[in-house]
Amino acid sequence: MESLIAQNITKQFDGKTVLNNVSFTVEPGEFLSILGPSGCGKTTLLRILIGLLDADSGKLLLDGRDITHAAPNMRSMGIVFQNYALFENMSVLKNVEYALRLHKEYKNRSREIAMQMLEQVGLAEHLGKYPGELSGGQQQRVAIARTLALSPAIILFDEPMSALDAATRLALREELKRIQHESGTTMLYITHDQEEAFALSDRVMVMGASAIHQLDSPSHILKSPADDYVQEFVIDNLNRKISSLIKFYERKGVTPCQTEKKEPWDSSN
Repeated sequence: MESLIAQNITKQFDGKTVLNNVSFTVEPGEFLSILGPSGCGKTTLLRILIGLLDADSGKLLLDGRDITHAAPNMRSMGIVFQNYALFENMSVLKNVEYALRLHKEYKNRSREIAMQMLEQVGLAEHLGKYPGELSGGQQQRVAIARTLALSPAIILFDEPMSALDAATRLALREELKRIQHESGTTMLYITHDQEEAFALSDRVMVMGASAIHQLDSPSHILKSPADDYVQEFVIDNLNRKISSLIKFYERKGVTPCQTEKKEPWDSSN
């Protein structure tokens, strides 16, 4: 298990600072969400972490090894994109096998590993199907299986549920936590959705305007917001969503179950 340390990561585009001395540590086996609105720098940070973009300054360490200028395939990281990036002309099984066949150490066992990964994400019955025959949630699970197959130390997710309907998001949320628990893989999850971040994460990194405003557990952020930005973007927005949900139930003439007190980010409510 490897820890990831980002030290003073800075990035500018056309003279505008997108990341300003961003520093944080991700612990082995942790699920960390990077939460922020569009334009706050979270996607730029993800691209720097995975090696698709160079920082102007700063350093990245993976288990003490300097990977600041390492090629993407030398970083022990995998990424699940928002649009899944599956090959439409390949079956589910071949989509997962494809990446394995490009690596000498996995090539002879690519079929075996691919089938194991697809079973782990609950798609063993869909091996011969093509992406177009699958639901959005199933396609997402194929993308996760393909990434897990290469045994990365860290998996990064780029707003992976933004195109899915609410019911599918809730189901996939549970599935993702199960997969993470069973695999022990460290996961970094980029999102603009407060509820999603709080339901999934061990810790949440709240970003805004090129900087980290708070990095803490969901419960501690709710109890002790670091500043007015966190109060407004996280807590006030969560409260508005809860109020909206209550009004929805009231319009339907249904009283939400209140037999058990739960935190507002608990997705089992």
